[in-house]
Amino acid sequence: MVAGASAATVTVEWDADQAVTQLYAAHYRPLVRLATLLVRDFATAEEVVQDAFVAMHGAWRRLRDPNKALSYLRQSVVNRARSVLRHRAVVEKHAPKALPDAPSAEHGALGELERAAVIEALRTLPTRQREAIVLRYYGDFSEAQIADAMGISRGAVKSHTARGISALRSVLEQTT
Repeated sequence: MVAGASAATVTVEWDADQAVTQLYAAHYRPLVRLATLLVRDFATAEEVVQDAFVAMHGAWRRLRDPNKALSYLRQSVVNRARSVLRHRAVVEKHAPKALPDAPSAEHGALGELERAAVIEALRTLPTRQREAIVLRYYGDFSEAQIADAMGISRGAVKSHTARGISALRSVLEQTT
């Protein structure tokens, strides 16, 4: 009696193996194309289809109508593709935000060289011109504030700033 029961089990398993093998041979590629259209990734689509075939093989005994196995497979592929898409959405929602691109070390070094050149050029200016430029462009003072700080008129601030900028431009053009 035990031998008879195991023979029946082997027959059902063999039928499942044979049926799934035939379905696989006939419908694997179209199911992968379907899954690829849904998940937009060929490798993931292949995994979805493989999982659908494995699940169908495991559920073959519970399949009410073996003639509808292809419909079962298609529905399984669609459901698994939806699951993949839901998983992707959750992962993307909780993924850490990418940091902005950092400037290269070369960029920083060039910036440092440019700043050093400007500072060196500032040192060559007369005191009043240097003060007016530093207060205006580094201190972000208005002309009135510079005039108060330096104890000169606004017109003198404009004059010192214009002459200083002109001198800086000529010094920096000579060094580059």
